[in-house]
Amino acid sequence: MREKKHPPLAGGAPFAVNPFASLNAVGLPPGPERKPDASAPSPAGRDRGRVDIIRQTAHRGGKTVTVITNFSGIGLPEKEALAKRMQKACGTGGTVKDGRIELQGDKRDEVARILAEAGFKPVLAGG
Repeated sequence: MREKKHPPLAGGAPFAVNPFASLNAVGLPPGPERKPDASAPSPAGRDRGRVDIIRQTAHRGGKTVTVITNFSGIGLPEKEALAKRMQKACGTGGTVKDGRIELQGDKRDEVARILAEAGFKPVLAGG
């Protein structure tokens, strides 16, 4: 098989050179303020609202499931990151479904600790 030869770059400059390196921002208006990324973890001291932790067995074949609900102001990527962190800490499986985090087993105490570290106010609700 023949090896294809690409034409040389214009000006003979190597490909790793940044064409924007010689530009400067003198005279340009400042850019918009950057808001924190929604998927980034929040500082622990910040109040992020109440979150309910519920233990359920109904319609699950007698298996116990810990359900975390009533998240406000966070997106799906952060919920998935929290779920992964909880699964790892509890050594169990789980999922994010319909805006809730569901973990296998009764893991309310471990989940409450993780949520408190993330800045939420965990409340043990229900049975």
